[in-house]
Amino acid sequence: YAERLIGSIRRECLDHVIVLNERHLMRLIVEYVKYHDTVRTHLSLNKDPPITRSVQGPRRGRRIVEFPHLGGLHHHYERRAA
Repeated sequence: YAERLIGSIRRECLDHVIVLNERHLMRLIVEYVKYHDTVRTHLSLNKDPPITRSVQGPRRGRRIVEFPHLGGLHHHYERRAA
């Protein structure tokens, strides 16, 4: 499990960012882990993140809003009321 997580952090985050110093690296890793646990889909969890989100049906709103993660490297989208 640890090797898969480290590989995901490297492939999905660190391969696309120039790390400036140790503090910057730690901030990136903390933000990636938050993204990984709350938003990123996982095939082994039936395309659900480890911290489950509610399904957003059409009653939630018609407008779709984009939320960037890791400085815009990844995004997730939610329905919002107009």
